[in-house]
Amino acid sequence: MSPQQAKRPGEVAVEHPQASDAALQYIGRIFTPWPRREDCPRQGDLDGPECQIEVFQPWDQALVGLEPRSALEVLYWLDRSRRDLVLQCPKGREQPLGTFALRSPVRPNPIGSSVVELIGIEGQLLRVRGLDCLDGTPLLDLKPARSAFMTNPGT
Repeated sequence: MSPQQAKRPGEVAVEHPQASDAALQYIGRIFTPWPRREDCPRQGDLDGPECQIEVFQPWDQALVGLEPRSALEVLYWLDRSRRDLVLQCPKGREQPLGTFALRSPVRPNPIGSSVVELIGIEGQLLRVRGLDCLDGTPLLDLKPARSAFMTNPGT
């Protein structure tokens, strides 16, 4: 069992049922400087390193209208995460917390999300800052960041 798969004291795993109803299709691949989970930042940082998102054909046509310097929400599949923990012990914490109280990649449906800054577009390739996933992570979807639609938050 890899260190990524090992449970910490206090963590509880359950039997994860076989997937039967979601038919997700990867629409691209994400390239970051982090080959291992322990190398990844805990949160994305807009001052972090430049990363690339490749959008596969025919989905690259859906990039029309994106503008550099805009914020995007990136949804991705954490394909190397375990899926069976209901209680987790984050580093530096003595008591476990429920999976839904954490942004841990260990989830029943390991969907990750980051809000990134779009730096540039070169064909099927997006250059961004703000990711926090492993190199080679499959891309699920791209959306304009929610803040782009909020003209007057709090009203």
